[in-house]
Amino acid sequence: MSSHGASFQTLFKQPKSAWAVAFACIVAFMGIGLVDPILPAIAEKLNATPSQVSLLFTSYMVMTGITMLVTGWVSSRIGPKPTLLFGLLAIIVFAFMGGMSNSVTEIVWYRAGWGLGNAFFISTALAVIVSVASGGTAGAIVLYEAAIGLGMSVGPLLGGLLGGISWRGPFFGVSVLMAIAFLAVFVLLNEVPAPKRRSSISDPLRALTHRGLFTLAATALLYNYGFFTLLAFSPFVLHMDEHSLGFVFFFWGVMLAITSVIIAPLLQRKYGSIPTLNMMLFLLAIVLAVMGFGVQSQTTLVVAIVIAGAILGIINTVLTTAVMDVAPVERAVASSAYSFVRFSGGAIAPWLAGKLAEWYSPHVPFYAGAVAVIVSILVLAVGKKVLAHVNWSLLLRICECCLRP
Repeated sequence: MSSHGASFQTLFKQPKSAWAVAFACIVAFMGIGLVDPILPAIAEKLNATPSQVSLLFTSYMVMTGITMLVTGWVSSRIGPKPTLLFGLLAIIVFAFMGGMSNSVTEIVWYRAGWGLGNAFFISTALAVIVSVASGGTAGAIVLYEAAIGLGMSVGPLLGGLLGGISWRGPFFGVSVLMAIAFLAVFVLLNEVPAPKRRSSISDPLRALTHRGLFTLAATALLYNYGFFTLLAFSPFVLHMDEHSLGFVFFFWGVMLAITSVIIAPLLQRKYGSIPTLNMMLFLLAIVLAVMGFGVQSQTTLVVAIVIAGAILGIINTVLTTAVMDVAPVERAVASSAYSFVRFSGGAIAPWLAGKLAEWYSPHVPFYAGAVAVIVSILVLAVGKKVLAHVNWSLLLRICECCLRP
C-alpha cells in the first residue's frame, strides 16, 4: 500500500464542500443495499411473497430511471445545488414515510418517491464533485467511486443492524443520515453555477440514437438484470437473520468498493476495456449459474455473493467510464440516457426473479440472470465496431491517479 500513499493523500486533501457531497453520496448509495437484509423480515411481518417484497427494488429503480430523463433539464434551470438539496429532501421524507408504513403496497410507493429523490441527487453529484474537488477530474471520480463503494458496503451492514431491532429501523436510519447530509450540503457547499446551456428533456433520448452509447446501455440493462437478481433474490434463499444477511452483503460491498477503485483500472490498463468487460461478464454469468446449481447450499451462496461483489465493482467502473467517453454529447446527457436504460434492468429483475421462483423453483432466477449476462456479452460483441473509437484517456488518468508513486 505504501506505493499508493501519495495518491491517497491527494484523495483525502479535499475542501469541506467536496466532503459534504461525498458524505451525501455514501448515504444515497447505502439506500440500494440497505433494504436487502430486511426483505425476508418485511415479507414475514406484512404477510407478503418474495415477488411482492421485491417490488421495493422495482419501484425504486423504475422511478430512478424515468426521473433521470428530466434531472438535467431541471438542474440546468435551477442550478446544481438546489437540485441536490431537492433530491436529499425527497429521500428524507419518503424514507421516513416508508418506515411508517403498514403494508407492502405503501412501502413500494414510498420507495418510488425515494428513487425520485435519488435520481435528482446522484445525477448531479458527480458533476458537483468534479467542480469542487481538488486533484482534477480524475481525482474527483476516484473520490466519487470511493463514496459509492463505501455506501454500497455499509448499507447492508447498517440495514442488518437496524433491521435486527425492527424492519422499520433502516428506513428511519436513512432519513436521519440524509437530514445530516442535507445540512452539510446546505452549509458547506457554495453555489455551483448552472450549465451555460439549458438542456432539453429530449436530449437523453436523442443521445440513445448514437450506436455506441446504445450498445453500452443495452449491455448494462442485461448486466443489471443479473446484478439485481443476485441482490434482491438471494436474501430469500440464504435463510439467515437480519444481522447475518447484513454481514454477508457488507463483505459483498467491501469487495465491490476495492475492485471498483483499485482493481478495475489495473485490468483495463493491462487488457483493455472491452476485453475486461467480456471477461468479467463471463465470470459473473458463471457465478450466477453456480448460485442456481447450489441454491440449497448456504456456503456456496455466501462465497458466490462475495466473489460477485468483486466482479461487479470492476464492471461498474469500466462501463460507467466508457459511457462518459463514447457518445458525442455532454457527459451529463450521456449519463442520464445510460442510467434511464440500465435502471430498467434493475427494475425488472427483482420482481421477475421472485415470480420465476414461485412458478418454477429457486434455481431458475439465477439461471435466468446468467442467461441475461451472457446475452449482454453478445450485445457487446455485435457493437464492437462502433466502440472501437472510444477514447479511454479518462480511465487511464484515474489509473495514474491511483497508482502515482
